[in-house]
Amino acid sequence: MKIMRFALCLVAILAILLTAGCDSKEENKAAPSTNTATSTEQSTAPSSQPTVPKTVQPQEIEVKVYYPNNQGTKLTASTRKVKVDDKQDKYTAAIRALMQGAKDKGQSTIIPKQARLNGVTIKDATATVDFSREIVKNFVGGSTGEEMMVGSIVNTLTQFPEVTQVKILVGGEPVETIAGHMDLSLPLERMQQLIP
Repeated sequence: MKIMRFALCLVAILAILLTAGCDSKEENKAAPSTNTATSTEQSTAPSSQPTVPKTVQPQEIEVKVYYPNNQGTKLTASTRKVKVDDKQDKYTAAIRALMQGAKDKGQSTIIPKQARLNGVTIKDATATVDFSREIVKNFVGGSTGEEMMVGSIVNTLTQFPEVTQVKILVGGEPVETIAGHMDLSLPLERMQQLIP
């Protein structure tokens, strides 16, 4: 009788051990399949590629720059070839060409050579051009000279159809005037009256 009970206990223990062993094997079998599914999902998920900024193909274009005539009565246009690329848009290139000074016969340079261009931005059809303080400090003209200088800047930028007015800054700040003769507190439209 004792032997029978011992045998039954032994069988019960073996059955429990076998059941436990099977469960752990099933878990082990299930685990790799889950990993496989995960790795499959990872491999089929779209990879996030870094966004490559669009580059501007370097090109040479023609722009007009405006200088006063020798009498200081009108602005005359000169055509210049400028380079446009990732570092320089056409608006900046045009103003830099203007600041290089007059080259054609009968024209005068009006922007002081000491002045530097800080930048040109376009927003809502308005070009905002920022010069260093030398444009004021080293300006030597009177009322006519101021009109010619402002007109040369405004007309150079408004040659582009998308620009209808120009705001001039000095040292990053709005200014009321350059030399006390012209109101620059508001953006200026093309000064067509200065072009013959």
